Amino acid sequence: MLLDLVRWVHLLAASVWTGGLIVLAVLVVALRRAGADREYLRAAARAFGWASWTAMGVAIVTGILQVVLIPLPWAYGRLHLKIGLVALAVVLAFVHTLTARATGPALRGIIQLAILIVSLGIYGAAVLLR
Repeated sequence: MLLDLVRWVHLLAASVWTGGLIVLAVLVVALRRAGADREYLRAAARAFGWASWTAMGVAIVTGILQVVLIPLPWAYGRLHLKIGLVALAVVLAFVHTLTARATGPALRGIIQLAILIVSLGIYGAAVLLR
């Protein structure tokens, strides 16, 4: 029962993180095409940042709980793959957060695409954990 709840929360948090990346990308493109002021783009990014970092934190905590509750051996190679991809997504997102104001739209877009690709890779790694 507890494991089912932890899995559900984990999947919900991961969906918010990855789904939010996709929604934010579409939203930013639409706002830019509509000529929205840069402050509107920043406001959308800040709101997403709060939700996405919360979701990532919840996903990490519930992921660790799942490893303990299942239990999976920490030495399991496929688990290392998923942990590595999560770490890479966190690092990329953190770098993006720190540099977003100082970089141009093209570089921000490249970093955001990299975060999305790595996040989708996390889903693939999760499927391999079975």
